[in-house]
Amino acid sequence: MKNIILSTLALLIWSSAIAQIDSSAYKRAEQFIASNLRKKLYRSWVNPQWDKENDLLWYTVKTRKGLEYIKVDLESLEINPLFDQIKLANQFKETLQDTIHPYKLPISSVKIVDKGNVIHFKYKKQKYSFNLSNSALKELVEEGKVDDSSSESPDKSTVLSVRNYNIWLKTTVNDSVQITKKGTQKYGYGVRPSWYSVRNIESKIDHTLEIDINWSPDNRYAIVGKYDRRHARNLYLYKSHPEKGNRAEVYSYERPLAGDSVVPTVEYILVDTKTNSFSHIDLPPAATFLCYDFKWNKEGDRAYQIRYHRGYKSMELMEVNTENASHKTIYSESSDTYVDPLNDAYKLLEDGSFLFLSEQDGWNHIYRYDIKSGKLIQQITSGEYVIRSIEHADLKSKTIYFTAGGKEPGCDPYLPLFYKVDFNGKNLELLTPEQAHHTISINHESGVFVDNFSTIQEANIAVLRDLKDGSVLKTLEQADYAEIEALGWEAPEPFKAKGRDGETDIYGVIYKPANFNPTKSYPIIEGTYSGPQTIRSPKTFSRGLLNDDTPLTQLDFVLINIDGMGTAFRSKAFHDVSYKNLGDIGAADKITVIKTLANNNPWMDTTRIGIFGHSAGGYDAARALLTHPDFYKVGVATAGNHDHRAAKAWWPELYMGYPVEKHYDEQSNYTHAKELQGFLMLVHGEMDQNVNPTASQRLASELIKANKNFELLIIPNKDHSTVYYDKYLTRKRWDFFVKHLHECQPPREFKIK
Repeated sequence: MKNIILSTLALLIWSSAIAQIDSSAYKRAEQFIASNLRKKLYRSWVNPQWDKENDLLWYTVKTRKGLEYIKVDLESLEINPLFDQIKLANQFKETLQDTIHPYKLPISSVKIVDKGNVIHFKYKKQKYSFNLSNSALKELVEEGKVDDSSSESPDKSTVLSVRNYNIWLKTTVNDSVQITKKGTQKYGYGVRPSWYSVRNIESKIDHTLEIDINWSPDNRYAIVGKYDRRHARNLYLYKSHPEKGNRAEVYSYERPLAGDSVVPTVEYILVDTKTNSFSHIDLPPAATFLCYDFKWNKEGDRAYQIRYHRGYKSMELMEVNTENASHKTIYSESSDTYVDPLNDAYKLLEDGSFLFLSEQDGWNHIYRYDIKSGKLIQQITSGEYVIRSIEHADLKSKTIYFTAGGKEPGCDPYLPLFYKVDFNGKNLELLTPEQAHHTISINHESGVFVDNFSTIQEANIAVLRDLKDGSVLKTLEQADYAEIEALGWEAPEPFKAKGRDGETDIYGVIYKPANFNPTKSYPIIEGTYSGPQTIRSPKTFSRGLLNDDTPLTQLDFVLINIDGMGTAFRSKAFHDVSYKNLGDIGAADKITVIKTLANNNPWMDTTRIGIFGHSAGGYDAARALLTHPDFYKVGVATAGNHDHRAAKAWWPELYMGYPVEKHYDEQSNYTHAKELQGFLMLVHGEMDQNVNPTASQRLASELIKANKNFELLIIPNKDHSTVYYDKYLTRKRWDFFVKHLHECQPPREFKIK
C-alpha cells in the first residue's frame, strides 16, 4: 500500500510539472504573431524622403489614425502635415467618385513640385496632381513614358530599348535606330532573367526579364550586358494546385548550382549614342553571379566594375575606357579563404581616388587608393572593430562618414554607431553616442541626417541631427507600443558569454516565457540562422518584437538566439570559422553558451531543447539533430538547403569554396540522415525558387532509407518567402514543439487568424 501511495504521489508531482497547453494559450500566442503585433506598433520608423529643392524632408508614419504624411522644414525645423489628407480624400470622392479613407490613401510615387504647392502621385497606375492651395485634383498625361524594357539617359534625351533581344536607340528628334542585330533569346542584349522568375514549361513566353543598361553621366555612352544563356540549366517546380483545371503544372527557372562547370555568362558592349554604333568591350565573359554593376567617373569617359573569380578567393576592380572599349585592372585582392563580396562597398571620388572596404588586416576597414595607378594612398581606419558601411565622403571638408561596430569599449559589437574621420585618418569622431543600433540617412547639402536608433529593449527614436557634431536638432518620432505592453509583452534580454574556446565573447538574446516563474522548469527553443552573411539575434526594437520567437513565449517556452563563430560583423578570423565548414553551424558555441546560461538559471531545462530555422536556418535545425543528438531533441526545418551542391552557385561557392570537393559531401545533411535520434519535421513550399523543394524531399528519402521516423510537410503553391509566413506552418510548428517538448497534446486544428 505504501508503495502504491508513493507511486501515485510521484505521478501527481510529475503530471503537475508538465505544461498544459490549450486553445487559450494558442489564442495568446496568436496575439503575438508579428503581423498582429505590427498593427499595434505606431510611429516606429522614419524613412526620410529628401526634397532638396524645397529644403525639407518628408515621410510617412503609421499612427493611431492610420498612415500620415509629414514634412519637416529643414531651416525652421517646423513639423507639419505634408498636405491635408481629408481634403484629398474628399476630392477622390468628388472628382473620381471613389470613396477612400483619408488615412489609408492608396497612392504611391509621391513627389513635391511647384515650390511645395503641388504634389504628384500615382493612383491605380495613373498619375495625378493635387494643388495644396485650392485642393484641385487633376489627372496628368504622361508623355514619353518609358516602359520596363527601356532605359532613359540621365538628361532624358535618349532612350535605349530592348526589342527581340536587340538594342534600339531613339532620341527626342530622331526615330528609332537598331543598334544590334544578332541578339537571340538565348544570347541577347540588354536583358537578364529575373532571379525570382519562374515560367510554365508549356508557355512560349520567356522569363520575366530585367534591363541591364548603364548610362554614362554625360549621356553619350551606355554599357549594355549581353547574356549567354545557351548553356543555362534549369531547375523545376511542380505546382500541384493550379488556379484553373485539374492538371498540375510544371515550372522552370534558370539557376546555376554550386560546382557547375558551365554557367550562364555575361559580356558587355559599349553603345555610342553620338554615332549610333557599338563596340565590344574587351572584358572576358564572366559568370553572371560574379559581376557587379558599373560605376562611372564624373567625366563619363571611364567606367568601373568589380568582378570576382569562381570561389571568391580573388577579385578585381576593372576600368573600361570609352575611347577604345578597352579595360585594365586597377586593383586586385586575394585571400586564402575568400574576399567577401558583401563588403565590396567602394566609392569613386571626384579627386581621382576611390574608397574601398577590405578585411586585409583581419578587420573590415576603409582604404583609399589612387584611381589611375591603383596604389594605396592610405589605410584610413584601423583597429579591432568592423566598418559596416561608408555613408558619405565629402571632398570639400575631406571627411568620410561611416558606421562601425565594436569600437566603443563595453558596447555590443553588433550595434552600428555613426562616425566621421578625415581623409588622412585623423580626427575620428563618434556622432551618435547612444549604445544602440543606428540607421542613417544623410542630406549632405543641408548638413543634416536622420538617425533611427533603438535596442531590443528600447523603442525606436527617429531624430534629425547636425552632420558636424551629431547634436540632435529635432525629435521626429518616438515609437508608441502601449497597446503591445497592455497584452503583457516583455522585452527580450541581451546576453554575452564565452564560446567554445573559453575566450571569445558570444552574443545572443533570450526571451523568457510569459508569466515567468523562476521556480518552474522550462524547455528551450533556439531560433537559428548561421548563414555567414548575417546574424540571427535581433539588435533593433522591431526585430526583437516582430519575429517567430515572441509567440512561442506564450506557450511556456524559453526562446534563445545565439550568434556563434562563423557568422558576420566580427573579425575575419571569427568569420572564417565557417569557411568550408558550414556544417559547424556554430553549434559548439551555442551548446557551451546554453549550458552556461542554464547553470546560472536553473529554470532552463537542458534536457528538453528544440531548434527551428528557415533556409540556411532550416539546414541548421536538421543538422543540429543529426550531428548533436545528445543535445538537440526536437527540430523544425523550413526550406532547408540540406546539401550545398543543390543550392544557388554563388552562396555555397563563397562559403564552401570552388571546386566542389569532399567537404561538400561531409557537410551534407543527406549523408548524416542515419544519425537522427530526435523528432524532426521537414517543411518546404512546393514553389520555392530559392531553395528547390527537392532539398527537403531528398533528405526525406535518405531518412526513409535509414528507417527513421520524421514528418514531411509540403505546402502547395508557396515559395521561399510566402511559406515562411504561412499560418498553417506556424501552427504546425507550435504543435510540434508542444507535443514533443511539453509532452502534451496541442489543441486540435487551432486556426490562426
